[in-house]
Amino acid sequence: MKPLSIIIITYNRPDDLLDLCRNIAEQEDAAALLENVVIVNNGSTIDYSPVTDFIAAHRDIPFEYKWSDQNLGVVGGRNMAIGLARAAILITLDDDAYFRDADALKKVLQAFEHPFTTTRPFGAMAFKVLYTANGEMQQNAFPHKEFELYRDKPHFLAPYYIGCGHAITREAYEAAGLYPEDFFYGMEEYDLGYRIIDKGYAIAYEASVVVMHKESPLARVPNETKMRMLWTNKAKVTYRYLPLFYFVTASLLWSLEYLKKTSWDLKGWLKGWNIIRRIPAQNKRQPLSDEAMEYLHQAAARLWY
Repeated sequence: MKPLSIIIITYNRPDDLLDLCRNIAEQEDAAALLENVVIVNNGSTIDYSPVTDFIAAHRDIPFEYKWSDQNLGVVGGRNMAIGLARAAILITLDDDAYFRDADALKKVLQAFEHPFTTTRPFGAMAFKVLYTANGEMQQNAFPHKEFELYRDKPHFLAPYYIGCGHAITREAYEAAGLYPEDFFYGMEEYDLGYRIIDKGYAIAYEASVVVMHKESPLARVPNETKMRMLWTNKAKVTYRYLPLFYFVTASLLWSLEYLKKTSWDLKGWLKGWNIIRRIPAQNKRQPLSDEAMEYLHQAAARLWY
């Protein structure tokens, strides 16, 4: 069995995905290191034939292209892909991202094989993410809220990871489970990350593995529906895993963030609170262990928001 799998979820981005497939094919020792590269097309409505033609012409790279007849969301698509990946370490990349360096796969493997600490085994690893447009670090893809304090560190134990570029071991998936099916979009990494930590694993940040992200560095007005998902899903996560005090603070402060980012969409704000008031009845509490909470405090996690 080869050590690495890559999973990619795509929707209506054939040009970006083609660039990523080329990038993977150009990785040093890709054929020797990759067990499979699982691509799940989340019910796209545009032509992906350039991608499938590229895959057909590169049989040495174990691409496996799967098409869903519906949009499963980020969570559903990832869970489908995880079930198809076969290696010990599963790398996840956004379809509009790619590795900066040709030896990135080797660096991922080396980082897992030679951890910078023995406090806990690595269950997940976050990569350094740069904007393609200007080469600057993407702060909202950095796995720590104290960005200025941690940004130049070569590695550290992180409280969470970001979906754009990361790796999780099969062992950690088997211990902690998959992504929460009731999350269509947003905060799913927090939910799974807390469970990975609760099972005794660490989340590492490794700056030597660099992912370039085509997302624009310019501020964008968020879609009200997505913003509400972020708010209510964060509330679900805090209710499930953290002391109830954090459920209250996260719900309240994210509600203010929702108003700020949506130009005071009061109708959507009321919808959000209607979802949040039902969380205790619809979600089972699964409080993290004392050891997991100690890890989060040592990693300087921001828990209240």
